[in-house]
Amino acid sequence: MKSYQADHVPDTTPVLRGLTDIIDQVIDLAEAEKISLREVLHTIGDASFAPILLLPALAVATPLSGIPLFSTTMGVLIFLIAGQMLLRRENLWLPRSILRREVRGKLVRDGFNKLYPVARWIDARTERRMRVVARRPLVFIPQLLCLLSGIIMPILEFVPFTSSILGVGVAILALGMLTRDGLLTMIGMIPYGIVGWLITTTVA
Repeated sequence: MKSYQADHVPDTTPVLRGLTDIIDQVIDLAEAEKISLREVLHTIGDASFAPILLLPALAVATPLSGIPLFSTTMGVLIFLIAGQMLLRRENLWLPRSILRREVRGKLVRDGFNKLYPVARWIDARTERRMRVVARRPLVFIPQLLCLLSGIIMPILEFVPFTSSILGVGVAILALGMLTRDGLLTMIGMIPYGIVGWLITTTVA
């Protein structure tokens, strides 16, 4: 199978980009009638895995998660990206079947536009703090959480709101790793407690 390749940059030379920057690029691309995942990845493609991990996390945090099997697809994508981050791969591999999936441009524009207020608020408060949490060896903790999020998203399609909340968690963790903001990385763990409470409440 063909794959998507993205060079991996060492931790010492991160590329700093904000949520609004990535959202802007996706919205511009979504002016087309339909867009594929491959096109979006090439548009936001960066020297780091973290910006690429942000994409499916942001997508599943939007109303797009209401599309049947959308959360499952994004979960698989998050699992693959986070897994390769844990393995410290230099190049990202993604299956062709996922890369060629298309979504209506208008749905993407509308969904990502709804994220703007929160994205601006987060970008304005992101800075390099508690960097030890967002660097090796402790960075494996948020990476592992992202991996586990991807694994359980297909199951959580049947529990309302949980996939979207996990998407928010993964997005904050990815942004924390990208900007080396340890405090933001720790905040990104909060949604997991909310998801646990929702699952417990639903089962009960």
